[in-house]
Amino acid sequence: MKRGEASSKPDKKQVKGKTKAKQEKATKPSEASAKSRGKETKAEAAKPTKPLKKTVRSRVAKKPLSEEAVARAAKVQALLKLRAEIADGRPAFQRPESWRYTRLKENWRKPKGLDNKVRKMVKGWPRLVKVGYRGPVAARGLHPSGFRDVLVDNLKGLDGLNPETDAVRLASGLGARKRQAIINRADELGLKVLNPCGIRVISEKET
Repeated sequence: MKRGEASSKPDKKQVKGKTKAKQEKATKPSEASAKSRGKETKAEAAKPTKPLKKTVRSRVAKKPLSEEAVARAAKVQALLKLRAEIADGRPAFQRPESWRYTRLKENWRKPKGLDNKVRKMVKGWPRLVKVGYRGPVAARGLHPSGFRDVLVDNLKGLDGLNPETDAVRLASGLGARKRQAIINRADELGLKVLNPCGIRVISEKET
């Protein structure tokens, strides 16, 4: 470029001033947009909100228990008490050598070694698992409430259940809608539900 000619490049100070002005315009919200936002929030607040629709369990009046049912309930409670007493006196069975090696867990495994002290029931060593430690057969598989625990994953699973002896346990993979249907049907049949949970609050969608 010759000395007499003017430079076509813009001045750096002018360019910096223009960019700063653009940034300020971008960061500052316009008054019109702020007014429109205020109107929208006021309109939303003025709209009437619909109340949430909660799931309600239908209660059915239970029939009085017969004499046979009362006698059976007393027998079951005696069995449950006996089962608890036997369980309190049962030793904690520990896997042999689990206290010596960290790679072995404490859950029980039958010892099979020729010189194993637990298998030989040597005095001073942990107890060996035997059939005599088990509880009463009649109380096996019963819920602490005295009912037979029945796993249910659909409405057909409620057919044929006796409300005096059976109780319903909902499967873990059930959704909220099917859980609610099974619980309502169980209430109609007079069945006890052991885990009536996992039901959400259902709200009506706006049309």
